[in-house]
Amino acid sequence: MSCVRTLLGVLAALAACGAVAFLGYCLYFDRRRRGDPAFKRRLREKRRAQQQKAEGRGAQLWDPAKNEKSQELFLQEVRMGELWLSRGEHRMGVEHLSNALLVCGQPRELLKVFKHTLPPKVFEMLLHRIPRICQQFEADMNEQEYLEDDPD
Repeated sequence: MSCVRTLLGVLAALAACGAVAFLGYCLYFDRRRRGDPAFKRRLREKRRAQQQKAEGRGAQLWDPAKNEKSQELFLQEVRMGELWLSRGEHRMGVEHLSNALLVCGQPRELLKVFKHTLPPKVFEMLLHRIPRICQQFEADMNEQEYLEDDPD
């Protein structure tokens, strides 16, 4: 029994020494890294680049000209969807209404409005189209980011 206790004591001491050594290792290299002037310069450059990228995104989101264009596109798509639905062309109407959902700033609210105003069959068609809209939107966004990152 005492042999087991001494073995456990030795293992605990070794674990404590290992933890202390690892912590010392981390502190030593962290101090070296933080004291390095090149590290500080790279960190400032990285933060500056992230800030400029965030400012660029913010400018894109709140650009009044783009906002007006998206509102016009939204209204046009809703009108076209209503027109096609009034003609009995449900597929074309749903396509235009899904485009309006894609451009809309508050798609959940618009879906609530559509739920109360559209016939159940058309609303169901619109709901089935939403996953494809999301996939298309993600693909378009990825392509746009790729084109923005491309130096050519």
